[in-house]
Amino acid sequence: MIVLGVDPGTVVLGYGIIRIEGKKLTCITLDAVKLDAKKDPFERLRDIHGVIAELFKTYQPDQMAMEAPFFGKNIQSMLKLGRAQGVIMSAGLAAGIPVLEYSPRKVKQSITGNGAASKEQVSGMLQHIYGLEEMPKLFDATDGLAVATCHAYALSSPVQSTSSANQLKKAPKGAGKGSWSQFLTQNPDRLK
Repeated sequence: MIVLGVDPGTVVLGYGIIRIEGKKLTCITLDAVKLDAKKDPFERLRDIHGVIAELFKTYQPDQMAMEAPFFGKNIQSMLKLGRAQGVIMSAGLAAGIPVLEYSPRKVKQSITGNGAASKEQVSGMLQHIYGLEEMPKLFDATDGLAVATCHAYALSSPVQSTSSANQLKKAPKGAGKGSWSQFLTQNPDRLK
């Protein structure tokens, strides 16, 4: 399974792509795309859609995970970020790729064991997990990789909490949030 992790942004969009083979995680790539801050905001949304579409075409992810919105003091920044997240979600759903989101705290918790970890701590742990020689200077790229890794850990958990991973796809009828029936429906290979 290939997972695309996205750290949405209207000026810098970070992403990380991993392969999950059993319990083994491999980092395929991670990077940050700088968007032209002088462009009209709607043109940047088009550019974000183009970046995501190109990632889909190149890497053909099975699932996409992204960082959920967080509440900040600047309402205009939150609105712009929400638009970017909407474009990314829409691109995934239109391509038939399940989209999940995780809170920044949940991502940090799953990577470092500390929901209040610094970006440097998350980056250092990811470098260790994947055995990477060097990490990108922009934390947006490592944030994207962290979201993908958080999702991989959630997939390997026998009980998935939908409060920490909000899947933007309707759950099977009769399957409760985080229920065993939902888990077995999503993981038929684990019935053996």
